Amino acid sequence: MKPRVSLQDSALRNGNFSLRIDPIRSEDVGLYEAWVKYNTEVHSCHVELGVITVTLSPPNPVIETELLLMSCNSSHQASLVETCWFHKEHLGPTSRTFCSLSGALSILHPAMSDAGSWRCQLRYSDKEIISATYNLQILGFDGPTNPVVYAAAGSAAD
Repeated sequence: MKPRVSLQDSALRNGNFSLRIDPIRSEDVGLYEAWVKYNTEVHSCHVELGVITVTLSPPNPVIETELLLMSCNSSHQASLVETCWFHKEHLGPTSRTFCSLSGALSILHPAMSDAGSWRCQLRYSDKEIISATYNLQILGFDGPTNPVVYAAAGSAAD
């Protein structure tokens, strides 16, 4: 897994033997075990790593008005009960929420207003709730709705 894996050497003396994986990949899912020997004592711990994946079709950035399919999947083993997508949930009246039984969200004609933070939340039959945030980029025209722009002679126009 090198060079994606590192130990915080400075923290080892304080008893912190954390493993850092950056970036996480789907194949990193599984059980991790750490053994630390200090003098004659041996300490161990087990950590299970689960991964949640958000995929776009077509890939990011998305072209405005092109059909967009956003999928959210997790390595969790229980049955998926519901998937909810939250768009700009902390911005008040512009926030939107979509829930379905599958892990996918389709946007038929994405617009510039669809860009920004999306959070998918997966709810499973064992009551586990897992979520991930994705920053959606849209390529398009974010200008006036009227395509006619007037400018004074001798000035600049954008």
